[in-house]
Amino acid sequence: MELLGYIGAILMGLSLGLIGGGGSILTVPILVYLFLIDPVLATAYSLFIVGLTSLIGSFSHMRLGNIHWRTAIVFGIPSIAAVYATRAWLVPAIPDPIFTLGTTAISKAIGILVFFALIMVAAAYSMIRKQKAASTAASGEEVRFNYPLILAEGSIVGMVTGIVGAGGGFLIIPALVLLAKLPMKQAVGTSLIIIAAKSLIGFTGDLKGHEVIDWNFLLTFSAIAVVGILAGSMLSKRIPNEKLKPAFGWFVLVMGVYIIAKELSKLN
Repeated sequence: MELLGYIGAILMGLSLGLIGGGGSILTVPILVYLFLIDPVLATAYSLFIVGLTSLIGSFSHMRLGNIHWRTAIVFGIPSIAAVYATRAWLVPAIPDPIFTLGTTAISKAIGILVFFALIMVAAAYSMIRKQKAASTAASGEEVRFNYPLILAEGSIVGMVTGIVGAGGGFLIIPALVLLAKLPMKQAVGTSLIIIAAKSLIGFTGDLKGHEVIDWNFLLTFSAIAVVGILAGSMLSKRIPNEKLKPAFGWFVLVMGVYIIAKELSKLN
């Protein structure tokens, strides 16, 4: 099972490198079902893995000038604050069991995994549907921010990231295109640096808790995922993103439905 898990780490990295997002949604299922890690701890590990791989993936965008730093700061500050607060205080405060229906108790682990699977379904939909052209700022035009909406979106994305441990690129990129009017290439690059910052800082919220971090495992898994994202970045120059993204979206959809069915079956 561990061998399959490390193969999964490579595939997760490959998907990130090939399609520029969405691959991090596989990290928690790999950790939970192949390495048998507790779901709450798996979301913490995922934040570190996603943050590190996104940071490395953002380097090429930095060289190409695809990161709009002002937007990253404006969107990133509420997102970082929300993900840190979620990991440090909200997740530990979630009761276990969350609630009881008659004689059936909904445990914290099942609740988090079902919520995570619903996020997977939403991410899959964003990858499968045909993207409509969005109006973006012309080159050199000053970006104008809708501050209230950016603040709200950043906080929501940060909270979701904190609970499920996924990067949330499928939420961030549309927000940057629609709210900050960034061109798609800049939105992708800016999204990666936001994901890296909020995930890695959010992970530090777990260090103040009672969770024991297996650094050897975490660094090994992360290193393998990094190899995958570097390989995926090279392959992406030869394989069109438009064909891969919907196919990967269907895979994520199947995985999300499987997790919901698997976790709900434990209630019987």
